[in-house]
Amino acid sequence: MSLMMAFCVVLFVLAFGDVVSAKTKAFVPSVFISALLFLFGFWTFFPPNIVELAGFPMPVILLSMYLLITHMGTMLSIRELASQWKTIVIALAGIAGICLGTLTIGNLLFGWETVVVATPPLTGGIVAAIMMSDGATAKGMTDLAVLAIIMYVMQGFVGYPLTALMLKKEGSRLLGLFRSGQMELKTNDEVAATEEKSKFRLIPAMPQKYQTTYMLLLKLGVVAWAAVAFAAATNEVVSKYVICLIFGVIAAEVGFVERRPLNLSGSFGFLITGLMAFVFAGLAKATPAMLVQIVGPLVGIIVLGVTGMAILSILLGKMFGYSKEMAFAVALTALYGFPPNYILTEEASKALAENEEEKKFLMDVMLPKMLVGGFTTVTIASVIIAGIFVKLL
Repeated sequence: MSLMMAFCVVLFVLAFGDVVSAKTKAFVPSVFISALLFLFGFWTFFPPNIVELAGFPMPVILLSMYLLITHMGTMLSIRELASQWKTIVIALAGIAGICLGTLTIGNLLFGWETVVVATPPLTGGIVAAIMMSDGATAKGMTDLAVLAIIMYVMQGFVGYPLTALMLKKEGSRLLGLFRSGQMELKTNDEVAATEEKSKFRLIPAMPQKYQTTYMLLLKLGVVAWAAVAFAAATNEVVSKYVICLIFGVIAAEVGFVERRPLNLSGSFGFLITGLMAFVFAGLAKATPAMLVQIVGPLVGIIVLGVTGMAILSILLGKMFGYSKEMAFAVALTALYGFPPNYILTEEASKALAENEEEKKFLMDVMLPKMLVGGFTTVTIASVIIAGIFVKLL
């Protein structure tokens, strides 16, 4: 498959997902449709490395991840990030709910080794899946090593539609409050005034004529570079992706980087395209034979884990004043992380809003919670849990 053919095939799959989402007003999320098409594509004529052939090799994906996460940090303020402690606790409660459901009922149904291997990938990302797969392989449990990887690549099929449903319900509730005047959207002047008055701001705003694509990307790249170097120097005690987010927040607060620099530079769309394609590339490992072999434990553990997640996150969310939909959506970020949490939030906001002001309002309220929830679960909690669980085999 040639470069341009692979590029067009990948973009067709992603674009088709967008069309279905738009037609159904985000009732069927684009990421769910794209994941299905990629899965069937890998089962038929897609080469397993189609994403790389399409011009998105691993170095480009890593660059996109660093820049996008740092960019997301610029969308948050230090005050806002600190105020998200409730979101962090709710996300962790969801993780605890997964473990509770799988290690109790799941243990009775599928056995100790199976639930120990499958639970960490369900709580987060690829790092946890690889850790458990390697641990199972070292113990000679080859079928369970496969289960760990398949759990990671298949959990989104549950997480995507459930999150879309929760965000649409939460968005409808928020719009009701917004339209009745009970909640308001900050104007651009108010946002600018807040930034200017920030006690952290040390660098004056760069004149508009110098805010070129190259300059915006250069400054964002410097911040991401500093974040990755800092993570490496500290032996990545805290995930480099979390450090990128924090450095993005700080850089925007002191005025070194503009808010939403990738949007200002016109680079956001292309970077998120490559990253989303990479997310679905993991489905190449999910062969029909593997799925048939492990379908019972796979489905059972996902159902038990998500049920436990829903119960604990909703109960704690109610204590903190979150709606049950928002609390559950935050916890569900464990099933996919970034960037699907961004895409799902934007889709729900776009489908519900009648104008740009309403869309911005929904994004301002829901996106910070979804971003913080995703980084809490996927990049931090899942790795810790995998480190504990691999010793239980």
